[in-house]
Amino acid sequence: MADRKDDRSTWAIGGGLLIGIGVGFFFLRESALAFVGSTLSGLGLGLMITSILSNIKKQG
Repeated sequence: MADRKDDRSTWAIGGGLLIGIGVGFFFLRESALAFVGSTLSGLGLGLMITSILSNIKKQG
């Protein structure tokens, strides 16, 4: 099993969150709820990518 230091799949969570915040800044003038929604969408995307990457590591 990979060492915890070598496992960088959890970086997808932070990356997805940052992408969601970046996209949310474009919608901030329109609606604050769109900003919150895009932030949560980015977080969800990061969590899904992390789950996929961890399943791939377990299989291979």
